[in-house]
Amino acid sequence: MEEKSYKEDLNHITTFIFDVDGVLTDGTVTVTSSGEMLRRMNIKDGYALKSAVMKGYNVCIISGGTNEGVRKRLQGLGITDIYLGAHQKVEQLDEYLAKKNIKLEHVLYMGDDIPDVPVLKRVGLSCCPHDAAYEVLEICNYISHIDGGKGAARDVISQVMRVQGTWDKNFDAKYD
Repeated sequence: MEEKSYKEDLNHITTFIFDVDGVLTDGTVTVTSSGEMLRRMNIKDGYALKSAVMKGYNVCIISGGTNEGVRKRLQGLGITDIYLGAHQKVEQLDEYLAKKNIKLEHVLYMGDDIPDVPVLKRVGLSCCPHDAAYEVLEICNYISHIDGGKGAARDVISQVMRVQGTWDKNFDAKYD
């Protein structure tokens, strides 16, 4: 029996859900002398997230982290569904899908570590960055060739939007 390619699922995606640390960031934290934790996000991921929002896709963030700077950055990209401090991610997933009336098979989720596994096992298209934890790499439908925080989100968003004819390389989007 031939295994199905993840590309067959790209046409059905209406919803992008992302973890933050290790997916939208490179997973490192710089701690300042005052104890503030700083993260780096990739501008190409930001462009793709903003583009998806502008084209009407559902975009949601479910993260165990609680950094309010992250929330402000994502809100600046037009993302309104942001769950921070989510340690049981399936609960937030179910709440979000019920609120928006979205079916699991229409969801692409990208995560990178063990707390993401329960969600990755449920969604229509499970994805991870190239440098995800071994347990995640083993179960994902698609492993990006790009590491977390370096454009992995852009990789999956642009693939879906290209297949669906909604990706425009000349977008007039303010994304920074």
